[in-house]
Amino acid sequence: MAGEDKNLLAILEAFLSRDPSSMSPRILDGWGDGTEEPSPEIVVFLPSRDPFSSEELTRAVAAAKAWSQAGLRHLVVISSAQTNEPSHRHTGMLNEARLRTSKPKNSIAQRWLDLEGRLSRAIEDSETWITILRPTILPVSRGRDLFSRYLSGSWAPVLPGFNPPLQFLHPQDLAGAVLASVEARRPGIFNVVPLGVIPLREALRQNSLRRLPIPGLFHPSGGRSPGIEAASELAYLQYPWTVEGEKIRTELGFEPRHSSSSALRWFRRASTRVSKRAPGDLRGNGEILEDTSPPFDPFGLDRAYIRRLGRTLFHFLHDHYWRIEARGLEHVPRQGRAILTGIHRGHQPWDAVMLLHLLVRELDRFPRFLIHPALVKHPFLAPYMYGCGGLLACRENGARVLREEKLLGIFPEGIRGAFAYYRDAYRLQSFGRHDYVKMALLHRAPIVPFITVGSAETFPILAKLHWRWWKRHSEWPCLPITPTMSLLPLPSKWHTVFLPPVHVHEQHPPEAARDMKIVKAISREIQSRMQATLDDLRSRRRSIFWGSIF
Repeated sequence: MAGEDKNLLAILEAFLSRDPSSMSPRILDGWGDGTEEPSPEIVVFLPSRDPFSSEELTRAVAAAKAWSQAGLRHLVVISSAQTNEPSHRHTGMLNEARLRTSKPKNSIAQRWLDLEGRLSRAIEDSETWITILRPTILPVSRGRDLFSRYLSGSWAPVLPGFNPPLQFLHPQDLAGAVLASVEARRPGIFNVVPLGVIPLREALRQNSLRRLPIPGLFHPSGGRSPGIEAASELAYLQYPWTVEGEKIRTELGFEPRHSSSSALRWFRRASTRVSKRAPGDLRGNGEILEDTSPPFDPFGLDRAYIRRLGRTLFHFLHDHYWRIEARGLEHVPRQGRAILTGIHRGHQPWDAVMLLHLLVRELDRFPRFLIHPALVKHPFLAPYMYGCGGLLACRENGARVLREEKLLGIFPEGIRGAFAYYRDAYRLQSFGRHDYVKMALLHRAPIVPFITVGSAETFPILAKLHWRWWKRHSEWPCLPITPTMSLLPLPSKWHTVFLPPVHVHEQHPPEAARDMKIVKAISREIQSRMQATLDDLRSRRRSIFWGSIF
């Protein structure tokens, strides 16, 4: 193993040596060809983090094959959560089953997946079972991997406009996960995560590192590891790649003891000490560093950020620019889960943002809206959307919000409604797969429909330009042609109405979510109510820009 990894190796050895069982696990300092000594019963393979070389992997495969043929019972491979390719399409907090099966474009992710696949195939014809652990970020003193280098200096070059949530793992928690996997003797793939996440900017602040914004083309942190492209490394500083640890908790009984913040503080202390002492002299003493930092939302919601904008930009837009009037707020639950179902017009998410501001100001509730990946692809917009509570649209994220007894916002027309021609703006389109009804049934949540009249006039779409380059770069279905070319929203007058909640969970059991006949009937009824309200509001509106219809 590389010298910088011996610090981590020493800590793991110190913790694993406490196992009193006769089948004591072993951590090997590199791999031979499997013929130097009798085959052990349990082997823990800890590859280099910088990342490992192809030669190291070849030796590991040969040794695993030789030992499995000689009677190896259990192989524990410490892989990496970097198998999850960072992307604006990463929905956040993925479990082990959600890893993409196709070959990732990121060369780091591909290397780790290649390691897992080749070691698994090396023992597939034997009675050896394999446990693959995927720890999150493990910075080590004097390490050559991206995050070890990144956190070791005084200045941190950052990519302007991005602030992804990160997960830093304490080596003591990795040791505990290895020990749990050996004791449980269960094959499979398990994420190893800390207690909570930490945004990149906050991680740098806590480590007393100053941010230095540098565009990716000139970024000095990328491409330092052999055989790894700069873009592959920098992607881990740009987009989310977080994972969850529920599987290892339920199947192996492992619970992390350290947060990301305490793991970072440990790293800084270790880096200071290792500069004065030999690398192999650094061992963990089992202490849990006190974590005084506030918990961070795993998807980036920042309540303080929302409240600051609520006193400035959001207040101006809501009360003075669009002069929004709302009725029916009494239908929104003051506590507990609910699904807010509305229409989205104007191709920019201002209607959702204004609804967020209204509910925070009036009810002190922070709804989480399911959003399209295009909204978090580009710099500056990504931290804004995440900070305002946006979640990439998927059933897992919707279920997580409802399990936590929060408000979930859904626009069931999807991107089609957002990019509707202005002439069709107030005619509801298909509600797609009716997932909002399925979630309401499965999670026993009321549906609160709402209608906004006026948001379609902020950026009325008069024509559409189907430009291939633009569609590929922006991931929009077209380039919309609006009176202000989508730069300045028009000061239209808005009216929002919340309809009485629909308690579908009181009329049908959870199993009804699998009956598409029931689901479609419920969705059609809700859509009909929304269209009737929409028609009524429009019939009473005398002007697009002024006057109240209430």
